[in-house]
Amino acid sequence: MAAELHPRSGKLIGLSNSNRTARRNQPVQEFNHGLVLSKEPLRDRDVFTVRIDKKVNSWSGSIEIGVTALDPAALDFPSSATGLKGGSWIVSGCSVLRDGRSVLEEYGRDLDQLAEGDRVGIQRSSRGELHLWVNGQDCGAAASGLPPKLWAVVDLYGKCTQVTVVSCEPPPPSLSCSHSRPDKFPNNLDGGDGGNTNNSPASNGGVGPGALTGGMTTNDALLFHEKCGTLIKLSNNNKTAERRRPLDEFNNGVVMTNRPLRHNEMFEIRIDKLVDKWSGSIEIGVTTHNPNNLDYPATMTNLRSGTIMMSGCGILTNGKGTRREYCEFSLDELQEGDHIGLMRKASGALHFYINGIDQGVAAAQTPGVVYGVVDLYGMAVKVTIVHNHNHSDRLRRNNAIMRALSPDVGRPRPALSLTPDPEGPDRLLFHPNCGQKAAIISDGRTALRPHSRPLRSNEVFQVRIDKMVDKWAGSIEIGVTTHNPAYLQLPSTMTNLRSGTWMMTGNGVMHNGTTILDEYGHNLDRLKAGDTVGVVRKEDGSLHFFVNGVAQGPAAWNVPPSVYAVVDLYGQAAQATIMDDMVDLPPLPEDSSEGPTAMSPGSPCSVAGATTTSDLRFHQLHGTNAVITNGGRTALRQNCRSEFNDAIVISNRCLRDGELFEIVIQKMVDRWSGSIEAGVTAIRPEELEFPNTMTDIDYDTWMLSGTAIMQDGNTMRNNYGCDLDSLTTGSRIGMMRSASGDLHYYINGVDQGVACSGLPPGKERSVYAVIDLYGQCVQVSITSSSGPLDNSLCTSNITEKSFPIHSPVAGVAHRLHSKHGKNVVLLGEGCQAVRVGGYSHGIVFSAKELKADELFEVRVDEVDEQWCGSLHIGLTTLAPPELPSCPLSGLSPSLPQLRTKVTWLLCGSEVRRNGVLQRQNYGCSLDRLTVGNRVGVKRCSDDTMHIFIDGEDMGPAATAVAKNVYAVLDLYGRITAVSIVSSSLMEDMESVKAPSLSSDSCSEGEEDSTPPCALVPTVMAFLENHGKNIQLSNQNLTAARVSSYNQGLLVTAQPLARQQLFQFQIDRLNPSWTSSLSLGVIGHSPDRLNFPSTACCLKRSTWLLQRDSVFHNSLKICENYGPNLDTCPEGTVLGLLVDANSCLHLYVNGMDQGVAAQDIPSPCYPFIDLYGQCEQVSVGGENGETRCQGDMEKADMVDGKKSKAPSRMHCAHASRTYGYFNEDAKYNLCYCESCHKLRGDEAYYKRGEPPRDYALPFGWCRFVSNALKKWHIAYHGTSVGALRRTLDHSQLLPGTSSIFSVSPVKAEGPNGYSEPEENSAPGREVPRVRLSPTMRYSGLEIFAPKVQFRDPRSHRCHQAQVGFQVCVRPGSYKVGPQTLGHSEPLDPRFSNSEIEWITKEQGGTLLYGLLVRIE
Repeated sequence: MAAELHPRSGKLIGLSNSNRTARRNQPVQEFNHGLVLSKEPLRDRDVFTVRIDKKVNSWSGSIEIGVTALDPAALDFPSSATGLKGGSWIVSGCSVLRDGRSVLEEYGRDLDQLAEGDRVGIQRSSRGELHLWVNGQDCGAAASGLPPKLWAVVDLYGKCTQVTVVSCEPPPPSLSCSHSRPDKFPNNLDGGDGGNTNNSPASNGGVGPGALTGGMTTNDALLFHEKCGTLIKLSNNNKTAERRRPLDEFNNGVVMTNRPLRHNEMFEIRIDKLVDKWSGSIEIGVTTHNPNNLDYPATMTNLRSGTIMMSGCGILTNGKGTRREYCEFSLDELQEGDHIGLMRKASGALHFYINGIDQGVAAAQTPGVVYGVVDLYGMAVKVTIVHNHNHSDRLRRNNAIMRALSPDVGRPRPALSLTPDPEGPDRLLFHPNCGQKAAIISDGRTALRPHSRPLRSNEVFQVRIDKMVDKWAGSIEIGVTTHNPAYLQLPSTMTNLRSGTWMMTGNGVMHNGTTILDEYGHNLDRLKAGDTVGVVRKEDGSLHFFVNGVAQGPAAWNVPPSVYAVVDLYGQAAQATIMDDMVDLPPLPEDSSEGPTAMSPGSPCSVAGATTTSDLRFHQLHGTNAVITNGGRTALRQNCRSEFNDAIVISNRCLRDGELFEIVIQKMVDRWSGSIEAGVTAIRPEELEFPNTMTDIDYDTWMLSGTAIMQDGNTMRNNYGCDLDSLTTGSRIGMMRSASGDLHYYINGVDQGVACSGLPPGKERSVYAVIDLYGQCVQVSITSSSGPLDNSLCTSNITEKSFPIHSPVAGVAHRLHSKHGKNVVLLGEGCQAVRVGGYSHGIVFSAKELKADELFEVRVDEVDEQWCGSLHIGLTTLAPPELPSCPLSGLSPSLPQLRTKVTWLLCGSEVRRNGVLQRQNYGCSLDRLTVGNRVGVKRCSDDTMHIFIDGEDMGPAATAVAKNVYAVLDLYGRITAVSIVSSSLMEDMESVKAPSLSSDSCSEGEEDSTPPCALVPTVMAFLENHGKNIQLSNQNLTAARVSSYNQGLLVTAQPLARQQLFQFQIDRLNPSWTSSLSLGVIGHSPDRLNFPSTACCLKRSTWLLQRDSVFHNSLKICENYGPNLDTCPEGTVLGLLVDANSCLHLYVNGMDQGVAAQDIPSPCYPFIDLYGQCEQVSVGGENGETRCQGDMEKADMVDGKKSKAPSRMHCAHASRTYGYFNEDAKYNLCYCESCHKLRGDEAYYKRGEPPRDYALPFGWCRFVSNALKKWHIAYHGTSVGALRRTLDHSQLLPGTSSIFSVSPVKAEGPNGYSEPEENSAPGREVPRVRLSPTMRYSGLEIFAPKVQFRDPRSHRCHQAQVGFQVCVRPGSYKVGPQTLGHSEPLDPRFSNSEIEWITKEQGGTLLYGLLVRIE
C-alpha cells in the first residue's frame, strides 16, 4: 500500500512531498484543525507509521493517532480527531477513545511525551484489534472488534506541527507483539484496567523517548513477572495483577517484578480494589529469590530466606518481625487509590513510601540484587504498577480527593458517655470506636457503612481549610462532577477530567478541563488556614461558589441535577474539614445588583445625579458561547481563543425613550480580526433564535459594525463617526433611542450623532439593546452610567466615566476638538487620538485656544513602521468650531497642506509657515519619535512658538505668532496614536483643583487665590484595633509589623473627610519577602472589624489598591493604575484622598495618580496592609512632612546618618521665597530615592554639542529657571548667603560667600591650587568658577555648607544645602583634577582627574536650576 496522505484534510493543513508530509499552518496561533487521513484504507497487519518532524511549546497536548471507518472523500473534517464519530478509535495521550468517548484511560506510551524524530504508528491486526506502535515497539492491543475497512487518522494537534509518513507495511516477525492482551476492552471508565505508563527517564532507567531497544515487556520497563501465585491473573501488559476468587480465597496472591530493582529505582503500586471480607491486607517488599526458580508460597512471610516485607505497620525479615512500629501508616488501613512504593538506595538502605511520603529506613543492609514482591493478601485484590511517581504532592492528594467526595467522612462522631443516663434505661449501644469504614449514628443505636451521595438542589457543600503548606504553588480547588466516586478512576487533579466536571481553581472556573471564566470571584490561591469555600447547585441548574460565606455569583449554567461535590487538596492546601453548619451563609441573590461581584466602579446614572441604580441587566438568554455573571451585569465569551462568535447578549428589558444603555470593554484578545458590534432589536429575547452574529438577522435589527450602520443585515451607511474595531480595553459604548425614533451611539460619553432614524417608538414597539461579543472583544460590563439621559443630546460630557483616562499633570486635562481628519477616532473623552486607516488625514486640534505660555503636550502611543514620515505639530489660527461636521472629508490630508488660515508647524526638523519653509535644522527631528516620547507646543507671551520634546524646550521656532491660535497635530506616517499628557493653566470655576503638593511652589501672593476646596493634609492616628502582628508606637502614628509576612492590617481611628489628604511614609522594607503593602478605604466603622490575614480578604464596602490594580470587595475593577506599589522604595510617601465627587485618589510623593474608584461612601476610613516587604510606616504631619513629630526611629538611621529622603515641601517652600523659577511642576523635580525610582530616571545623561556626560543630582530637589539645549550641564555648590545675589544676576559671580567654587586667579584655593590660567595677564585677577559634572563633588560640605533651620510648624530642626545646576558653554571651561586630596573615587562615572571644571569666561555659564537638599 502506498504510504500517502489523502488530499482532503483539515483546513489548516498544508501537504507536500508527494502528499507524504503534512504541516499545520499558523502553529503558534492555532492548535487544532490539523486532521489528516491515509489515502487508502489500511490492510490487516500494515502499520501506518509517521515521524514527528516539528513541535512547538506554545500548547498542551500533541499528536493523536488512530483509525476511522469514515471515508475521507466525503468527510466533514472536525477540528480535532476526538470529534470523529461513526466508528473511530483514537489514541490521545495515554488514553483510547471510541467516537470521542474514553474506553481505556491508561494505555501504552504517552503520546504527549514524544519528541521530534520519534515514530508512531497504528495497526489493525488480522483479529480485528487496534495496536499502537511507538519507535518500532508494539504497545499491545488497545481495542477489539474493529471493522475491516478503516483509514488511518493522524491529528497534528497542540505541540505537534509537522509529520511525515515513513511506511505502511507489516512489521518484521521479530517485532510482532508477543505479550498477552487485556481480557476485555471496557467501553467506559468503570472497567479500565489501566495504570499510568508514562515512561519517564526515572522509570526506564534513564532511557529517553525514542531510545528504547526492547518491547514494552522487556527488562527496560518494570512489570510483573509472568510467573506468579496460583490465583493471580495478569493484565494491562503485565502492569496489573488481580487475585481471582477474592471472596473465596485470601492468599496465593504473590507477584514479583520481571527483573531486579536498580539502585534508587522506585517500585510503586496503586491499590485498585479491596474487599471487606478478610482481615489483613496487602504486603510488599523485596526478595533475593529469582522468580523463574521460585516455588511461590501461599504468602511471602512464609519464606525464611532473602526476604524483607512490610506487613501492617511493621517489618518482617525472613518471616520474623524485626520492627513492630516501623511507621505511622498501616498497610491494613489503606484504601483504594492509595499508593505504596519501595526503593533500595545505593547505600543498601531500603525505604518504603506511602502515597509518596518516605517512611524512613526499613532495613540498613539490603542485598545488591533484589526483586520487588507484592502479596495480594486478605482484603487486597487488585494492584497496578505506577510508573509516573515524579510528583509526590499529586500522590498525597489522591487520597484526599477521594475522602472529600464523601460528605459523611470526617464528621464528628458522638463521644461515649462513661456514666449511664439516669433518666433512660441502661441499654446496650454500639461503641463509637469502630472500623474505618463504619460509622455509628442515632446515639449509638445504628451502625452503617457510609456512602457518598449526590448534592441536593440548593444544598451547600462547604469545607474549611485546616492546614496549609508553603512549599507549593496553587491551592485548594472545589467543584462538582457527575462521576460517581465509587467507580471513578481518580486523576492527579480534578481539572484533568474531560467530562461532567466543573471546578473553581484560582479565580477562574473550568469545565471539563477548559477555562470558561478567567476572572471569577475571590482567588482561592490566596486563602489561608481557617478560610472556608463552598459550592451549591441551584434548582435552575446554575452553579454558585462561596468563599468565607460570601456568594461569588453564578459560575455555570445547565449543570445536571445528580452531581457530587469534589475538593482537590492541591498545592498549598494540605487538610480540609467538611462544615456541617451552613446557617451563616447568606441567601443567594436572584438578580442582585450589589455584592462582591461588581466588575466596575459605580458612577452617577444620569446627568442630574440620580442616585438610584439602573435595573438594566443582560438577559439570561444568550448565545451559546456567552456567559452572564456578576448579577447579570457582566457578559463574556468563553473559550475566547478558540471561539470568536456565538456570543450575543441582549438587555433584560426594552429600552425607554432617551435611556442610555452603556457598557465598558473589560477584556480583549489580539487573536481575531473584527471586534464588538452593538445595536438594538425589536425581537423579544424569548423569540430570538440566537445566530452566529447579530448581523445575520434579517428583520427588526439595527447594528453598528466597525464604522458601518446595518439594518436587517444590510449596510445602510458607511463611515459613521466612530469605529468599534478601534476601541480598546476601558472604552465605553452606549446606545440610546430618542423619542423621535433616532438611534444615537456614545463613545466614552460623547454623542457620535444620529446613526439611523425610523426606529419604532416605544409606545408602538419596544427595542432591546444588543451586544455581540465578536472577534477581539471578550468581556464587557454594564456601567452605572446606564439610565435616562437628557433628550437635548448635547455633545458635552453627559455621563461620568467608569474607567477614566487620567492626565499625569495636575490641573484640568487638555482635550482634542471633535472636529478632526476623517481617518481619526477620538477616545478617552477626547484625550486620545488614533489614526485608523491610511497614512494621512490625521489632523486634530486642541479643544480650546491656547493661552499665553500654555503648553499643549502629547505622548506617542503607537507607531506603524510600514510608513515613513512622522508627527507634525504647530499652531493655527483656523478655528475648529468653524469647520463642517465630523468627519471632515474636506480637511487637508496633511498639515503642511493646511493653508486656509495661517499655520505655523514643525515638520521633521523644518519650521514652516503655511507650508513655506522658514527654518531648517531646528532641534531634534520629529522623524525620530518613538513610543513614549512626548511632544509639545507653546505660544509664549513674546509671540514666539516653542516646541518641546520630552519636556525640553527646543527654543523659538517661529516669531510674530498670532494671539488666538489653536494647537494642531497631524498623525502622519509612522505615528498612529497619541494621548494628551498636559493640562490647562486656568481651571474652570466648577472644576476641582488637582491636589498636588507641588502646587506649593507658587508665589506668596498666589496662596490667597486658592479655591475653597484646596487640599488640607490631615493627621490621623492608627486605631488600637489592628492585625495581630502590628505594634504601634509614637502616639499611634507609627506602625510596624513585628513577625511573619501578613496579619499586618491597620486602619485609622478617624474617618477621612472629603478633600483631606491622608499621607504616610514607607519607613522600612524587608527584601526577604515578595510583594509589598496595599492600601485603600473601607465604608464602615472599623471599631468592631475582625481583621483578616490580608486586606484582600476584606469583603464588605472595601476599595483596595494593590500593586497596580484597584479592587472592590476583592474583585479587580481597574488595571494599570498608578505605579506598582510593590516597587515603592523606602522613603516613598503615599496618600489617599476622596474628592468632592466621592472619587478616590492615590498620591505618590505628592503627585495625584488620578481617579482610582468612584462612589466612595461617607464616612470612610483609610487602611494599610503591611504585607510582605513593607514592615513599617509612619503617618505624615499637618505640614505635609513625610514623618510625624517625635524622635526618629532607629530604622531611619544608616551608618549614623539619616536616610530619610529630602522633604519636597520644605524645598518648595524655600524656592518660593525667591520667585525666580518655573512654576510648572513637571520641571521642578525631586530626585530623592523614591521619586527618581518611580520615574525610572537613569543616573547619567548626555547634553550639549558635542555631547558630554553629567550625573543627575540624586538626593536633591531641583527648581528650574531656564536652559540652553546645546550647552553642557554642570553643578556648582554654594552657600545660602550667596543665593540672592547670584539669582538676581542670573549667573555665577565673584565675591560671593562660596569659600571655594568662585575665586580670583591669585587667591589660593584648598590644597594650594593657585596656578594662574594660561593667557592671563600677570597680576590681573580674573574671576574663576569651579564646577563639576556631578553633585557628589560639588555637593560636598566644603563647597555647599550646611545651615540649620527650624520648621515653624513642626518645630523640628533640619539641615539644608544649596547649589546650582548650570548650563556651561562648550569650549569655555577647562577640565582638571579634584583639589580636595581624596584618594577614593567620588563618582563611578567620572575620574578624580577629570571631575573639576574651571571657567573664567564671563557669560560662559547660565543658571539652569536651584538645587536644595534638606536632611
